[in-house]
Amino acid sequence: MDIQVGAGRRRRWSAAVKGRIVAESYAPGTVVSEVARRHDLSPQHLFAWRKAARAGLLSLPAEDAPLFVPVVSELRPAGMCVEAATRNGMTISIEIGDAVVRAAAGVDPAWLRDVLRAVRATT
Repeated sequence: MDIQVGAGRRRRWSAAVKGRIVAESYAPGTVVSEVARRHDLSPQHLFAWRKAARAGLLSLPAEDAPLFVPVVSELRPAGMCVEAATRNGMTISIEIGDAVVRAAAGVDPAWLRDVLRAVRATT
């Protein structure tokens, strides 16, 4: 049983602490309600923070982003080049140092964020 005395007030969580707790809740094999309980939060509160992170309103710590992201390449016919694919405006190119990341329309923003963080960490 938990008994609280004194005037109750709302706690203020910094964005960095929220991001760290949300990142902890995304670890493989983690149960969200256990993470919430460990930090004295309601599971609904933590789920709201997770939703904000997916929407891009809350950023996760960079060190929790994967440092290795597998690259999947597709074989193209000899006559097709990257410039032809980008002319239709459906692809953007992002240059970070010597690396170029090309993203097609409809790419998952969370996945692209993780790729960009991984590229930035290696450059």
